[in-house]
Amino acid sequence: MKKVAVVILNYNGVEHLKKHLNNVLKYSAPYDVIVADNCSTDKSIAYIKSIDGIKIIQNSENVGFAGGYNAALKKIEGQYEFYFLLNSDVEVTPNFLIPLLKTMEDRKIAACQPKVNALVKPNFFEHAGASGGFIDRNYYPFCRGRIFDHVEEDKGQYNSSIDVTWTSGAAMLIRADLYHKSHGFDSAFFAHMEEIDLCIRLGHEGYKFKIIPSSNVMHLGGGTLSYLSAQKVYLNFRNNLFLIVKNHKGWLFPILFKRMALDAIAAYKFLFEGKISYFWKVFLAHMSLYQNIIGLYKQRKLLLKNKEAIVNYKGNILINYYLEKRKTFALLDKRKINK
Repeated sequence: MKKVAVVILNYNGVEHLKKHLNNVLKYSAPYDVIVADNCSTDKSIAYIKSIDGIKIIQNSENVGFAGGYNAALKKIEGQYEFYFLLNSDVEVTPNFLIPLLKTMEDRKIAACQPKVNALVKPNFFEHAGASGGFIDRNYYPFCRGRIFDHVEEDKGQYNSSIDVTWTSGAAMLIRADLYHKSHGFDSAFFAHMEEIDLCIRLGHEGYKFKIIPSSNVMHLGGGTLSYLSAQKVYLNFRNNLFLIVKNHKGWLFPILFKRMALDAIAAYKFLFEGKISYFWKVFLAHMSLYQNIIGLYKQRKLLLKNKEAIVNYKGNILINYYLEKRKTFALLDKRKINK
C-alpha cells in the first residue's frame, strides 16, 4: 500500500490548475498527485494530460464536491494509507505534508489540516478553514481566525496545534480507511459543510481532529462558487439543517426549531437589505429539509449509536459576535470548549 495520494477535485478549473498544479507536484514528492475531474467542459483534461507525473480520474458527471470525491476515491480504495484532499485553487508550500504526516502517527487522529491563509492577502486567514474549525451549540461553524465574515490578520496568534471539531475540506489529510468506512462525504450535501458532517460523524466514534499550523497553504476561496453566490447561501443554510438532523445528540425538535427560527430572522434581514435572491434561497433550503427529513432521520438513528462527545463550543457564537462584539476566537470563553 502506498503512503499518500494528493487528490485535487477539479471542475472547469483549468486556470487554477495552470497556476497551482506544478507546485503541488513539486512539493508533494515522492507521493502521488491525482486530479479527479468532475466532468469538466473546459480544457482541464488536455492540460492535466500535458503534465508528466499527474494521474487523472475522470468522473462521468458533475456530482458536486461531495459526490465527486466519493466517486473518485472509490476507484483507488485500498491503494493508499492517506488522502490529502486539496482544492484546485490552493497554493501549497514546501514540505507542507511533513508535519501533517507526523501528526497522523497518533491513530486516534482521523484527520488534520494545515493553516489556511488567503492567497490574495497572505497575512490574513482564509475563510475556509483558517486555523481550525469549531461549531457552537446551535451548530454555527466558525474558525480560529474567522468568525462569520470577520477574518483576522495572521500575526501568529493561532500557531499552536490543538484539537478541533472539523478540518477544512480545502486542505485535509485524512485516513483513507476511515474515509471509506464512514462512506465518505454525504453526497446529498453536494458542496459545503460535507467535511463538517464527516468530521462530526467520525468524532462521535471517538476520533480526533487537529490543526497543524506548522504546515501552511494559501487558498484563493470561491474559485468554483463565489462567496457572494445565492447558490452558496442555499447550500450553506440547507446543509447546516441536514447536519443538525443527522448529528445532534439529544432532543432534535428544540434545536431544529431554534435554528429554523434564526434562519427566518436571517432571511428577513436579507429581504430588508434588498437581497431577494438570498431570501428565496433560505426558503428553498427549508423546503429541501422537509423533502428529505425522513431519509435524514434514518441516518441519524444509525449515527447516534455512538456516544462519544465531540470537541465543540458550548457558547452561543451569535450572541458573542453580534451582542458582545467578540469577533475573534481569542476573545471567546475557552472554558466553553468541550474536551
